[in-house]
Amino acid sequence: MIERVTRPFRLPSHSQHAMLLALAFLVTACSDDSQERRRSLGDTPSFSEFMRVADAGRGGRLFGQCAACHTVRMGAGDRSGPGLYDVVGKPVATNSRRFGYTGSLRSLGGVWTPERLDVWLAAPAKFVPGTSMSFRGLPDPLDRADVIAYLQTQAVEAEGVEALPSRP
Repeated sequence: MIERVTRPFRLPSHSQHAMLLALAFLVTACSDDSQERRRSLGDTPSFSEFMRVADAGRGGRLFGQCAACHTVRMGAGDRSGPGLYDVVGKPVATNSRRFGYTGSLRSLGGVWTPERLDVWLAAPAKFVPGTSMSFRGLPDPLDRADVIAYLQTQAVEAEGVEALPSRP
């Protein structure tokens, strides 16, 4: 008779760490109050209504995907995208003196208002054809409102007011 030996499957420690981080992210994403906030908005909410229920803390967690290319701390500099500290209310393509903005973004003009950031974050390449930002966008308007609310807390005026953890 052939005896079969079984051993429990063990992931290497770095893989376990990655799995735990992924699980923590999923639990965090699933445990927010998004559905409750959506129900409070009604059938066809406006941008201002999304901003009224925006959660800057959740926006900070969502900013994690932006942090691959952008910093948001004062003086942190640029990555493959410009630093975004204090970007809300600033003229487009001027937040970083060192970053090489595309001509299409520089020619857009205007100011990064929350409303404009909403359109940009929905589909950057559609809003500014020719931009070098390869991010496809955030299709969910509540996610965009949360990220915008977070960016508003990462500003000179917001310092000292309910400091939220910044992503590098």
